[in-house]
Amino acid sequence: MHHDSTIYVAGGDTLLGRALLERLQREGFRNLVGVPPSEPDLTDPHQVELFFREARPEYVFHVAGMSGGILANQTRPAELMLDNLLVGTNVIQQAHRYHVTRLLYVASSCSYPRLAPQPMREDSLLTGPLEPTNDAYALAKLAGWKLCDAFRRQYGSCFITAIPANAFGPHDDFSLQGGHVIPSLMQRMHQARTTGEKEVVVWGSGTPRREFLYIHDLADACLFVMHRYEGPSPINLGGQQDLSIREIATLIADVVGYRGKLRFDTSKPDGMPRKVLDSTRLLAMGWKPSTPLRIALENTYNWFLAHQVREDTVHVCQPV
Repeated sequence: MHHDSTIYVAGGDTLLGRALLERLQREGFRNLVGVPPSEPDLTDPHQVELFFREARPEYVFHVAGMSGGILANQTRPAELMLDNLLVGTNVIQQAHRYHVTRLLYVASSCSYPRLAPQPMREDSLLTGPLEPTNDAYALAKLAGWKLCDAFRRQYGSCFITAIPANAFGPHDDFSLQGGHVIPSLMQRMHQARTTGEKEVVVWGSGTPRREFLYIHDLADACLFVMHRYEGPSPINLGGQQDLSIREIATLIADVVGYRGKLRFDTSKPDGMPRKVLDSTRLLAMGWKPSTPLRIALENTYNWFLAHQVREDTVHVCQPV
């Protein structure tokens, strides 16, 4: 991938899409196409076909598709699944049709079986039942991976699949109804500190463990594998230490400056008991995350404060 290559980030307005575009521009890649607001509606096959026909991207980072925490997955499973199936099918099909040199499809760690051995290795995919709280979304992501694999096997397409750890950072969804665990906790604790509330309720027992990756580190990992990986099997993108939901909630409270009580509501679902990636293959290639978790959280909160994202209607925070 050269600095004058034609590059398309599908899903340029997503958390990862924004970080990728920022990184590509900073690295001096000059020919970025489909940058929002000029990106087509990826759920519309006609718009996607027309875009690929005119733009002819050589390299595609496929990071599009709706996502959310447990609440979003429980209340909007059909929307999440349909959106991810449509954008996956449309982009991957047209990438093949218009001879994209290489495509990186970014799936989700939700795609692993609920009780996969930990940390989760790539060969554990499809070896057991999915986590019920996000199975619709996970199945759509698995379908995208298998579609990439099918094009590779039938046509020799260099379509790569990566599975990232839970990402967070600037431009995240901080809404309490749709956000993942870190941004929704950050929003709720900021709100509680501002209003002087003595207690914040967190969904679940606090015992599930998650691996978190700063979004700019994840963007760096995506560029790294686009340049250096071309294997047929998915590759995990992680490498950070995992924490319990209780531990990450306590750390966020410290970053935000909230001194009240954290109450864990065990009547709410926990999601997967543990979700940590085995990123041995990626780390062996020479990549590792560069941002300490505390600094990443502080950067995220500072961005949040600068943009004053507000949500005043929901009073619980949920893990994913």
